[in-house]
Amino acid sequence: MLPEDLKHRLEAMIIDSETSREKAVDVMFAIQDRFGWMSDERMEEAAGLLRMTPLELDEIATFYDFIYRSPVGKYVIHVCDSVMCMMEGHERVIDHICARTNVTLGGTSPDGLFSLLPVCCIGYCDRAPAMMINKRVYGKLTIEKIDRILDKLIREDGFHPSE
Repeated sequence: MLPEDLKHRLEAMIIDSETSREKAVDVMFAIQDRFGWMSDERMEEAAGLLRMTPLELDEIATFYDFIYRSPVGKYVIHVCDSVMCMMEGHERVIDHICARTNVTLGGTSPDGLFSLLPVCCIGYCDRAPAMMINKRVYGKLTIEKIDRILDKLIREDGFHPSE
């Protein structure tokens, strides 16, 4: 069940729109921001608020790479696999992230800290290869730059692999 404060915020968002459907993505993002992903139960509640069926809402959710229909890690790493990023070595980026985080492409690390997902484009073609972590974009990736980024996230999280 959605918390009352979130439900009221979503209702206000929907009522300010011309049609409730136009707020479908915004509603799912707001719920996901609170819970980390869109469970079936939350999808049903959102559909009810939007006056849509859960299937109609799920069709929208599965179209967007950034709406998660299953649990994800605290840090969701989207690696761009567009043609430009491919040409600039996105595979070495993926391989290195997999090795550093103990996660496979499409999966979540055993500690729940990282998820690694492909995305067809994040709009950083002039700075390829690129990745996005929790809505922050990084370009011109090198192994060293990736290590600095991951090390910072691990430090901020307080996770110490040696413990």
